[in-house]
Amino acid sequence: MKLIINIPCLNEEQTLPLVLDELPRKIEGVDEIEIQVIDDGSTDKTVEIAEKFGCRIIKHKKNLGLGIAFRHGIESALENGADIMVNTDADNQYPSHYIPLLIQPLLNGEADVSIGNRQTWKVKHFSILKRFLQWLGSASVRKLSKSDVKDTVSGFRAYSRESLLRLNVKTRFSYVLDTIMQCASKNLIMTSVNITPNLPTRKSRLFKNMFQHIRKSGFNLIKIYIMYKPFATFLGLSVLFLIPSLGIIARFLFFFFTEGGEGHIQSLIAASMLFVTSALMLAMGIIVELVKYNRELIEDQLYLVRKNYYKSEE
Repeated sequence: MKLIINIPCLNEEQTLPLVLDELPRKIEGVDEIEIQVIDDGSTDKTVEIAEKFGCRIIKHKKNLGLGIAFRHGIESALENGADIMVNTDADNQYPSHYIPLLIQPLLNGEADVSIGNRQTWKVKHFSILKRFLQWLGSASVRKLSKSDVKDTVSGFRAYSRESLLRLNVKTRFSYVLDTIMQCASKNLIMTSVNITPNLPTRKSRLFKNMFQHIRKSGFNLIKIYIMYKPFATFLGLSVLFLIPSLGIIARFLFFFFTEGGEGHIQSLIAASMLFVTSALMLAMGIIVELVKYNRELIEDQLYLVRKNYYKSEE
């Protein structure tokens, strides 16, 4: 059983040593532990520190974003024979001593993905507004993905080899919501493990403030939902246009039969436009659902190709 600990980094010379110092070197049930650092275009001494600790380093010539850094971490972990990959942040937010607890559901064969639950409603250095927004965001993701993940934006996660082979991460901003939707759609089992995060060492580099994070995460979630639930999305839009269309038609018919059929032609035109738009939304929903099936077939083929390719690389 081989565990690879993945750490995406961007100018983390101050906090990376804290993370690397605390990483476990031995875990019961694990034969080998390796550490890999994804240097996402750092300009400080991050790489030198990682080399000093003996980490495997994947370098980006420029900053490509957390999502791409995570994807390259997956590729490297598979190439190097990982049975489990743990992803943690280089800012020391997640205490590394929780890693044995985090991977236990995977070692027991109970889950494909284990996610550290920061229990955000208990985190004292979070403001009340942030706690509420974290709760609301996680509740929304659980509803859309039909999962029971407690902390949906936590980056402290353990992935089985099977889940790594099935994930297709394309987003640049952040992979956390994307991977939850993918895992849910691919019937991968996710579980949560309670942790207590460390005090913050710096401000987040993913967003300038909480509202920018909400905007980016919100748009990302909408895009992901449309990708994985296209027919439901366009069916909802179709009904949204159909209801006022039928209401306006009913109004037109009422005046048609009570006033002799004169006037109100503008109501009929408006109702017709809404009805046509509704029909177009329904047709679009059918088309994108067929595209979704095609994408799923391609992803199944990619899974088999990866499985054979990385098996030969081991």
